[in-house]
Amino acid sequence: MITRIIGTGSSLPSNLVTNDDLSKIMDTSDEWISSRTGIKERRLAKEETTASMAAEASRKALENAGISAEEIDLIIVGTITGDYVTPSTSCEIQAKLGAVNAVAFDVNAACSGFMFALHTAHIYLQSGIYKTALIIGAETLSKIMDWNDRSTCVLFGDGAGAAIVRAYAQARNEKGGLLAFEQGSDGAKGKVLACRDRVNNNPLIQNPLEPGYVSMDGQEVYKFAVGTVPASIIKVLEMSELKTEDIKYFVLHQANIRIIQSVAKRLKVSEEKFPLSLDHCGNISAASVPILLDEMNRKGMLKAGDKIVMSGFGAGLTWGTAVIEW
Repeated sequence: MITRIIGTGSSLPSNLVTNDDLSKIMDTSDEWISSRTGIKERRLAKEETTASMAAEASRKALENAGISAEEIDLIIVGTITGDYVTPSTSCEIQAKLGAVNAVAFDVNAACSGFMFALHTAHIYLQSGIYKTALIIGAETLSKIMDWNDRSTCVLFGDGAGAAIVRAYAQARNEKGGLLAFEQGSDGAKGKVLACRDRVNNNPLIQNPLEPGYVSMDGQEVYKFAVGTVPASIIKVLEMSELKTEDIKYFVLHQANIRIIQSVAKRLKVSEEKFPLSLDHCGNISAASVPILLDEMNRKGMLKAGDKIVMSGFGAGLTWGTAVIEW
């Protein structure tokens, strides 16, 4: 069986917030943010929710794939910012789309969430249990930011990206679709990028119901990313018997321009092969890879037979990398 991406979609909030806008409410500037991160602006949710953006991205992906919601067998959402503890975001999406034949669940792998969802769907499809899956990365990160902490809040944005993946019978010696996948976790270093949930509060113990906000050790996250991501990419290339020159694009999680530049340098690959959405979207965790993929797809940048690498990495610490033939 071959697992192919047959449609993509994305959704961003209507409210655009520039670096100059942020400089009016905190001690920062466009130069300070853009020179360190590559980010110029981001979208922040006002009326939108994680589920509403995920549903819109999914509808666009279904339309792009030319299939109906009833054809979806499986829905997996990668998110850390669902609207509810329960029901899951994926079950909300099932209801919003009318995907009555689908089983739905979420995965929590932060910035690697879409890649973990892709690999999980791939395994289901390869086993023959299901034929068609909807995978989504969706986040409303603005609700877990401390907007007095300029070292973190200026980095993140809100949005959702989706893809339809389908299993096809594989002819003899035929290749295509998802060629190789590698993923991993390093929980021992998980606290370098974290967000605490509400603490226990019951008749036996009294705690303030204070919200948790994202905290990050930027230097440790940087060292993790620039070491782990190139190594993961090399692994999947070796697994698929490809070289960097065989890859048309490297579609990386949009965390920081310096990380992307460092990965390109370590792989000895031109930065032109690393498309960006970071400048106008910021870091949208699990949604960044599928949003960028959809932007590329709709610009006509992806042609049949093109080989691309996708890689997500972040909190957990987690990472997931795939080689795909379009």
